[in-house]
Amino acid sequence: MRSTFHALETAKRSLFTQQTALQTTGHNVANANTAGYSRQTVNMVASKPMEAVGMNKSVTPGQLGTGVEFSSITRIRESFLDAQFRNENKTHGSWSIQADTLQKLETIVNEPSNTGLRAVLDNFWKSWHDLSENPEDITARKLVRETAKAVTDAFNQTARQLDELSADITENIGVKANQINTSLETIASLNLQIRRIEGLGDNANDLRDQRDLLMDGLSKIINVTAVETIDGGYQVSMGGAVLIEDGEFNPVTVEGLEASAAGGDLNGGEAYGMIISRDQYVANYQQQLNTLVNGLANGDIRVTIPAGSVLPDGITLDNVTYTGTSRTLTSDLTVTVRGLNGLHQLGYTMMDPPKAGGSFFASRDGGPLTAGNIQLDAAILADAGNIASAMRTAGTPESVVKGNKDLALLISQFSEMKIDFSSVAVGAATAQGSVNDFFRSIVGQLGIEAEEANRQTTNAKIVVDQVESRRQSVSGVSLDEEMSSMIKFQHAYNAAARFMTTIDETLDRIINGMGTVGR
Repeated sequence: MRSTFHALETAKRSLFTQQTALQTTGHNVANANTAGYSRQTVNMVASKPMEAVGMNKSVTPGQLGTGVEFSSITRIRESFLDAQFRNENKTHGSWSIQADTLQKLETIVNEPSNTGLRAVLDNFWKSWHDLSENPEDITARKLVRETAKAVTDAFNQTARQLDELSADITENIGVKANQINTSLETIASLNLQIRRIEGLGDNANDLRDQRDLLMDGLSKIINVTAVETIDGGYQVSMGGAVLIEDGEFNPVTVEGLEASAAGGDLNGGEAYGMIISRDQYVANYQQQLNTLVNGLANGDIRVTIPAGSVLPDGITLDNVTYTGTSRTLTSDLTVTVRGLNGLHQLGYTMMDPPKAGGSFFASRDGGPLTAGNIQLDAAILADAGNIASAMRTAGTPESVVKGNKDLALLISQFSEMKIDFSSVAVGAATAQGSVNDFFRSIVGQLGIEAEEANRQTTNAKIVVDQVESRRQSVSGVSLDEEMSSMIKFQHAYNAAARFMTTIDETLDRIINGMGTVGR
């Protein structure tokens, strides 16, 4: 026969199960705005039915149900969407850093503007034009010196800003490496906790959410993939490099990240974007700026020296050395000279006896000329009178022809002269062109690269948002849905409680009211 208290046990199971469902719904509502939280659901199943106790099978038809129980509390999560999100997140992380770096480069270059390097160069050429109109004016000569100093200062400042940007990126790579290690250590620790909890038969839902949230953040820094092991842990890899395995993690370093980027294991994320930004964008513009400086000072140019000019004694042009009477040109002479320095050495200062011009630009530290060390020649810095502007001498003893402006006029036209930049930098972006052409090419390239990086960042962000929206539609908490579930579970709980009250009253009647007949 059936147990008298069987119905009480059925009601109790129902109360416990509906109460668990209500508590889980409350947990979902409480975490509706918690980052990385996945909604949880109680999986209810009919408890195992029973037959009436007896030596033989009961003749009562069917089995007697014992109520309801919950088999597990699981989180709603789709691993495919997680993998897709992390794959797109690394792309967004990489392009966002590249776009930010290019934006900083645009700020450094500051073109087009009225205060950038182009304006400083224009003032320099204009000062030479002014000197050509009044070559004996000491004020015009000092103006050339000051505008030239402004040019070197502008190059120095730009080079210093590029160096600082490169150093900042390197420092930030170190910061990212520390963030990566912190995340890896926490994920490895969560692996052990999840393994311990789930080894006892429970689901570590909240710990899994924390681990996945860390993986999402990590995916924006580096390209990572996670493979779940049989015991519930994550084996985390970056390309072919294993970062987490069996609860242990392998810390990363700046040098290791750079080597991984070179080897192809690191191919996405903010760390990759930083390495690309530093080693390609910043380094490329540093190289181009140095090429521009070298081309301006020492790049091969073809100039036509007017007839009547007197070349400095012993100067060699196109493998021909000019001395004695051969110094005086009877016709125009087209030759190759080494940049503005070589052009300046063709002329004379206004001093007597005639003094040939020296180098106009020099290296501050004596090494190869770069944007960071370019300065005016020490003699010109000390005395603006050492600026050459004339190309004719006459008389015995020889003296500079007063008012001659041939060299100043040539230099004032230097901005449009074609420079062979390959003579000072192998593989220069523009083999031949004027200073203005080369600088315009730098600005144009920067603008195109910045525009492309911004476009890629925008597209990547759109894709990331779309995947996240799909993921939230699966895993996110809907307050409307939870309120509906809460009402459903509340009614079920109230019904179970009413059922228990009914059975209690029935048992009270049986226990206290029956068996008293005939007394």
